[in-house]
Amino acid sequence: MKNLKSLALALSLLGFAAAASAHDVGNWSSSAGEVWKNTPGECWRTGFWTPANAIPGCDGAITKQATPGSMVKPDPVSPTPEVSTAPVAAVAPAPAAAAAAAPAPAAAAVSSKVTYAADAFFDFDKSVIKPDGKAKLDDLISKVKAINLEVIIAVGHTDAVGSDAYNQKLSIRRAQAVKAYLVSKGIDKTRVYTEGKGEKQPVADNKTKEGRAKNRRVEIEVVGSRKN
Repeated sequence: MKNLKSLALALSLLGFAAAASAHDVGNWSSSAGEVWKNTPGECWRTGFWTPANAIPGCDGAITKQATPGSMVKPDPVSPTPEVSTAPVAAVAPAPAAAAAAAPAPAAAAVSSKVTYAADAFFDFDKSVIKPDGKAKLDDLISKVKAINLEVIIAVGHTDAVGSDAYNQKLSIRRAQAVKAYLVSKGIDKTRVYTEGKGEKQPVADNKTKEGRAKNRRVEIEVVGSRKN
């Protein structure tokens, strides 16, 4: 039995030696190429181990260097350009390929306020426009049609004769009569606003006949812009 164990050990060692010799390497490995390592993880060395025949990656193995023909040449480094201290002339920006079209100028605003004597428009204590008043409004309408109309504001005023409430209602009726006539002549009704101020905004003394005549008035303000 002892002789058989000795023979088996000898054959095993011969197999290791043959494997190592066949691979011509300095570390033990299996026929499948698996490197044998000890518990600390070091490759097992054969008796003829040298750094030259050690398996790459094992301790002590010489790292192979690339041959001169296989070395990769680094990219040439451009020399650092000299910095000129001469002043640099300012460069004008290049003109745009197509200049943006300038916006059209906005139409000039038109605003005018005309004051008419109420006595020229209406009979005393009435809100029906007289022929003379219609003629004056016709002239105003011809001017309004020459502009881009925004709004017309008609405001009625009275003197201080009578009660405040009565004068307020009379001023409103007269302003509304002016609007009705303007609309009948083609003015957009949505562009005409009316207001009655009664006797609250006098422009003269109500104690005199002349002053009361000035306070009985119709103010018409027109706002728009000129047509191009």
